[in-house]
Amino acid sequence: MISKNMYVKALLFISFIAGSACSSTDKVQQQQVRLEPKQDLLAMADSNFQDAAAQYKVMMERLPQDQFPKTYHEERDKLETSGSDWWCSGFYPGTLLYLYEETKDEALYEGALRMMQVLEKEQFNTSTHDLGFMMYCSFGNLNRLRPKPAYEQILLNSAKSLSTRFDPKVGCIRSWNSSPNDFIVIIDNMMNLELLFWATRTTGDSSFYNIAVTHANTTMENHFRPDFSTYHVINYNPATGAVQEKKTAQGYADESAWARGQAWGFYGYTLMFRETKDSIYLDQAREIADFMLNHPNLPEDKIPYWDFNAPDIPDALRDASAAAIIASALLELSTYVETEEASSYFSAAETILQHLSADTYKAAPGTNGGFILKHGVGHHPAGTEIDVPLTYADYYFIEALQRYKNYKRK
Repeated sequence: MISKNMYVKALLFISFIAGSACSSTDKVQQQQVRLEPKQDLLAMADSNFQDAAAQYKVMMERLPQDQFPKTYHEERDKLETSGSDWWCSGFYPGTLLYLYEETKDEALYEGALRMMQVLEKEQFNTSTHDLGFMMYCSFGNLNRLRPKPAYEQILLNSAKSLSTRFDPKVGCIRSWNSSPNDFIVIIDNMMNLELLFWATRTTGDSSFYNIAVTHANTTMENHFRPDFSTYHVINYNPATGAVQEKKTAQGYADESAWARGQAWGFYGYTLMFRETKDSIYLDQAREIADFMLNHPNLPEDKIPYWDFNAPDIPDALRDASAAAIIASALLELSTYVETEEASSYFSAAETILQHLSADTYKAAPGTNGGFILKHGVGHHPAGTEIDVPLTYADYYFIEALQRYKNYKRK
């Protein structure tokens, strides 16, 4: 028989445990409350949207008909452009759509629509792996904002075209076209998988999903070093699927950590977790994030050097494009992890956005050829697009600001 004294003690113990649990929950909730956008940074984001919209109207006026912006050369006051088949063609209309979404300025929407009429034919382009960049950043956003069966069909055709580059023997989507003895895959290709996941969700056809997962698994196995930095390029034997070569074409050296390559991989595995809910991808994204954020060569403002191992650090060029991609992915990743870890990622993203919004990186009105950000680095070893504005820097900067404005823990 339980005595009255023992009964009272048991009740007190249960109350203590319950109170402790509630206290712990309250602490977590308090931490989560603190993990909210700051009012001054929200005001900064809204100001950036307005400034960016004005900048892109400047660019709209300068663009030749049927041409897409690539970069701007200040010393010659020259806007460099491309046709719709260039891998960056989707970023300009995609940014216009993001800005339309924030400002409700119909001129931006009409500008995007005009460019996508030029871009539309690329849905049948089977010669590139970049159809995710080209078509999902443009038509994916358009279909999200104003859905139409015609836009769905364009995206579905794009996913089919991308799928033709998948080789089950290698387990990857081919990136660069090369000799018959090579099968080249670059880390950037992780970004194009989002289009395939959309296709499965829309049609119910799991073949797109299976290609994306297989590609991600093969890339995770072969692209990453033990410290979770990534090579840029893996060359597979097309006959056997074996790895023939590992290198870093756009970075400082084969064994260096090219900043934008790390950013592509980080964003790619974050979206892999979003689409599959498989924790293996969440762990991969966390490891890549920790590699970058804890790297001794990451500056205090968290705008990375163009390569984490560039030989002339601290005088090496920074890469605003890598910073923008990282900020956007950090905000998403912070919604998938526990509060303490989330706070670290969220804070790092805030730091990046604050510095990208300052005069050092954000262009003054009417300057920079209409681009929003300065100081991007395209292909340093080749001597192209060095310390210039880049369309993908603008795209992911605006995306990150939008994610910050709409931030909510999952």
